[in-house]
Amino acid sequence: MASETVEKELVKLERQYWQAIKDKDVDAMMRLTDDPCIVTGAQGVGRLDHKAFRRMMNDAGWSLREFELGDDVQVSLLRDDVAVVAYVVTEELTVGNQPVTLKAADSSTWVRRDGRWVCAVHTEALAGDPFGRDRRPMASREQGETAATAGAPAPGR
Repeated sequence: MASETVEKELVKLERQYWQAIKDKDVDAMMRLTDDPCIVTGAQGVGRLDHKAFRRMMNDAGWSLREFELGDDVQVSLLRDDVAVVAYVVTEELTVGNQPVTLKAADSSTWVRRDGRWVCAVHTEALAGDPFGRDRRPMASREQGETAATAGAPAPGR
């Protein structure tokens, strides 16, 4: 039963994180983020301390309008103080004044530090063909298409 309680708490924290992004509540994001935090996605890998993370969020050229976590949320409690939360998310964003909707598979690794959970690693993989055959070739983007018009992903988190 204890693990079910922890699992529910972690899913609640994951939703709070998404809501903080939507609300542009950088202070809430900082409370939920380990220092540093590793973030991976279509743009690569980053190791961000709180100062860099705050700057990135304040300078973001995108905004999250809506999000929905799927019913497939999986939680794996690896130890009493380490857990992974994974799910499919649908995001509605504005990127460069253009609406973008995407579906992705996300996971977060949460660690308990000083009695509270913080996100230490977050990953996002766009849904689609695992070999990228459903994406436009890089050459078309280099010929002047913007990320929004080329169907390229916007940063989720």
